[in-house]
Amino acid sequence: MKKLLLLSLILISLITSGYKTLDTFVIDATKNAFFHNNLGITYLKEHCYYAAIQEFKIAISLNPNTQATAVYYSNIGDTYMEIGYPDMAQQPYEDAIKQYSLNLKYYQNLAKCYKALNKIPEKIQEYSNPENPLNKVMLGILYIENGDAKRGTIILDEFVNLEPDLLITPAVKQYIKETVKKMNEI
Repeated sequence: MKKLLLLSLILISLITSGYKTLDTFVIDATKNAFFHNNLGITYLKEHCYYAAIQEFKIAISLNPNTQATAVYYSNIGDTYMEIGYPDMAQQPYEDAIKQYSLNLKYYQNLAKCYKALNKIPEKIQEYSNPENPLNKVMLGILYIENGDAKRGTIILDEFVNLEPDLLITPAVKQYIKETVKKMNEI
C-alpha cells in the first residue's frame, strides 16, 4: 500500500508540477542589422556622426549581400556627405548601387557626390558605355547635375522607352517630370 501511495504521489507531482522547457531564443542577424541601422539613423539625427557610421557598418556586417544592405551603404554615404567628406561617400554610394541597382535615389546621391568631387566630366565618359542599360540612368542624372538638363532628360527618356518594365522606370519618369517642370520655371 505504501508503494502504491508513493507511486501515486510521484505520478501526481509530475503531472501537476508544471514542468516546462526553457524558451529558446533565436539570434537573427537580419533583425539585429535592422536594429543597428535604426540606431545609426538616431545617432545621425543627434549629429553623432562617428557613432552613426559605426552602427551602419555593423548593420552591413550582420546582413551582407541583401537589398537592405544597399540602404545601409547609402546611409553611410549620406553621413559622409553631411559632414563634408564626399571622397569617403563615393565608395558606399557605389556599393549601394552594386547591391541594388533599381533605386533611383542611389544614382542621384552618387551624382551629387561626383559633383562635389568635380568628377562629373570623367564620369560622363565612363558611363557613356552602352553595355549596361542602367548606365543611361546615371548618365542622364550626371548631365542634369552638370547643368545640361535638356540633354539629361533626353537620355533618361530614351531609357524609359527602352526599358519600360524595370522597377526603376516609374521613378525615372517622375524624375523627368520634376526636371522638366524646373526647366520650364526658369
